[in-house]
Amino acid sequence: MLTVALPKGALLKDSIRLLKAVGLDFSAFLDSASRQLQIQDPNGTAKALLVRAQDVPVYVEYGQAQLGIVGYDVLREKSPQVAQLADLQFGQCRLSVAVRASSPYRRSLELPPHGRVASKFVHCAREYFNTLDLPVEIIPLYGSVELGPITGMSEAIVDLVSTGRTLKENGLIEIDTLFESTARLIAHPLSYRLNTDNLCHWVDQIREAFAVSVPNE
Repeated sequence: MLTVALPKGALLKDSIRLLKAVGLDFSAFLDSASRQLQIQDPNGTAKALLVRAQDVPVYVEYGQAQLGIVGYDVLREKSPQVAQLADLQFGQCRLSVAVRASSPYRRSLELPPHGRVASKFVHCAREYFNTLDLPVEIIPLYGSVELGPITGMSEAIVDLVSTGRTLKENGLIEIDTLFESTARLIAHPLSYRLNTDNLCHWVDQIREAFAVSVPNE
């Protein structure tokens, strides 16, 4: 039976809508009273796992799920061994550098050498500043990253931005964008090559239904 890893949080509703359109109904996950982490499609065609977004590629990489939906930001941060099959074109956001609006910095290159940058995207942040040849200290934070500059612990943050409202309400502004992110369809590479559990059929159905593109990366 096909197993799909679905992300908790912002991408869940659109992920379920997408799969329902091709005949896989996991809408039971949207019931706020339910605490189920694994459910089966009513037709008995497939089952789904509800996991943290950061864990979706892990379940797919290790074969506990043949298919998954996850943000490109997670794939860039974790670099899992999975097949990226389609850009699903929802969940648009961007990974950006932000500072206090009152600070003198308006570009990443203006940040002081060996300054501090807070982020939950440690790998992406380090890679970005390495490309700028700007040595900084990356401070891992996994909660309210915005507090880094507010408290003076860091000069800047690297974080996901959608509307920009959270930054504005906390007196921060974006100064650079690392990359844009959308939801991606991923698969276990060997399962995809072997068409395990009719996996290729479902991938083709999703691509046709939404006319999604194959990502370049």
